[in-house]
Amino acid sequence: MSRARIKDFRGRTCVVTGAASGIGRSVAIQLAGEGARLVLTDRDAPGLESATAACRAVGADVLASDALDITDHEAVTAWGERVVQAHGAPEAILHVAGNSAWGRPDLIEHRVWRSMVEVNLMGTIHVIEAFVPAMMAARRPAALAMVSSAAGLLGLPWHAAYSAAKFGIRGITEVLRFDLEKYDISVHLVCPGAVDTPLVQTVEIAGVDRSDPEVARTAAEFQKHSVTPDQAATSILDGVRRGRYMVYTSPDIRLAYAAQRVAPPLYGLAMRFLQRKINRAAKGMLP
Repeated sequence: MSRARIKDFRGRTCVVTGAASGIGRSVAIQLAGEGARLVLTDRDAPGLESATAACRAVGADVLASDALDITDHEAVTAWGERVVQAHGAPEAILHVAGNSAWGRPDLIEHRVWRSMVEVNLMGTIHVIEAFVPAMMAARRPAALAMVSSAAGLLGLPWHAAYSAAKFGIRGITEVLRFDLEKYDISVHLVCPGAVDTPLVQTVEIAGVDRSDPEVARTAAEFQKHSVTPDQAATSILDGVRRGRYMVYTSPDIRLAYAAQRVAPPLYGLAMRFLQRKINRAAKGMLP
């Protein structure tokens, strides 16, 4: 089996989803600085326009920048066909696009469960369908990096709906790392922990008032332990270059995942501590 991997993004065609903000924007701009040829997308058209301008400002060749919703299978398929026809199969996919919502299972509305699966899991599948067959046919070194989450590894409290999708991404990636190896496509599962992105300020928490002082204090504490989007993007690109299957953006998630496997009682204590902390922050707002 081939162990080929991408060590240099210069001149390579790289697709970045979720490029308008947060980690996706930082990934796009860092790739731009390395001389990659970029294909960008996000559903936030103004944000995508801003990110595209930032990439071009550092001299990047932005081959395409298209605002679309990755839950729209037909739109993603047509986009992939346009890109491959005009520029050939991409040499790297950095799939960052996603959304998040939290809550106890008795409070999460059905629309939230469906949104988590449609955006995070089905959106990932749509991107795979749009580009991976062409990458396989090209038979040249390429990379597929898919952003899951710490919630795709750990039983984080109040994350059931989000984890349903993020564990799904982990399952897909675990299979593709072997299915695509003989086609010289390296596969990478990105598992961010706390990252200080705009999503932190907007994430929906079922039954919880985000403006409540105790909730605000808990969110501020979360942000203190967060890495920046730029730091997360650097970890992702370094992980691809080094050929790492599991890519962490902070050491705490690596340690927690290790504890889950080799020290289950310690892992259980950590999850229960988080559960109590979240319940305390939401005390008085929930039935």
